[in-house]
Amino acid sequence: MSEADESVGADDHLPEDVEAVRAALVEWYEADHREFPWRRTDDPYEIHVSEVMSQQTQLSRVVTAWEAFLERWPTTADLAAADRADVVGFWSDHSLGYNNRAKYLHEAAGQIESEYGGEFPREPDELAELMGVGPYTANAVASFAFDNGDAVVDTNVKRVLYRAFDVPDDDATFERVAADLMPEGESRVWNNAIMELGGVACEKTPECDGESCPWREWCHAYETGDFTAPDVPTQPAFEGSRRQFRGRIVRTLGEHDELPLDVLGPRIRVDYAPDGEYGREWLRGLLSDLADDGLVRVEERDDETVARLQ
Repeated sequence: MSEADESVGADDHLPEDVEAVRAALVEWYEADHREFPWRRTDDPYEIHVSEVMSQQTQLSRVVTAWEAFLERWPTTADLAAADRADVVGFWSDHSLGYNNRAKYLHEAAGQIESEYGGEFPREPDELAELMGVGPYTANAVASFAFDNGDAVVDTNVKRVLYRAFDVPDDDATFERVAADLMPEGESRVWNNAIMELGGVACEKTPECDGESCPWREWCHAYETGDFTAPDVPTQPAFEGSRRQFRGRIVRTLGEHDELPLDVLGPRIRVDYAPDGEYGREWLRGLLSDLADDGLVRVEERDDETVARLQ
């Protein structure tokens, strides 16, 4: 047994035959998994776009948007040269949520071109220097583009580890167990495989037998019948949310050079009333959020407030 395997075996939350656990998961994944187009590429730009789009968005909706985005801006050079309003407008039109992600993606493309000579950095720490790229996205790009990442720990992975190996609901412990479990130098296949397990077999309502979960013989939840999982914050409802109306503002302003508040208001909400609950003050609040994100400019002119895209 290697030093790495001795280290893994020492973790109280993992079974002794870790190599069998690893092999079972990889074999299960490679035999059959969901086909997403970004799983068929190792282009870091294409993977970066997929990761940003996939944040709190159903993957089935991401596929069409991802393909259309890359057809329009196939390289970082193309995206960096694009008008930011066009990128934000695309994002809003495809209901990808939180338009500042589009702004950050556009700015990150500019960084790649101006600071890195058009080449993505390979290390997670360097990738995290890109605009809007946090530790999770940096590690995902390093893993899937360069096979050079650490163990990914997202909601699905936490659920799997909690159920399979009785790992307590503690972020530091999840990180440690996930790192100990991942085979060294195989972040691409491993992170895809364990996220797939959480996405199809170990969902909130598990499908252990239906999806032939490869970890049933080691799984604490399968043995005990206790399929509870860590409490995970749910995404707020989109319909009627401030996020929805911010998206409508961006789309509407994308169709016009600029609009006064009382012209913009009725275009995004049928019950807009200047002095009502959903009136000027409500609209100013939404515009203020968008201005803070660098997406919208608000100007006062001749006793009239006018909004336009940045």
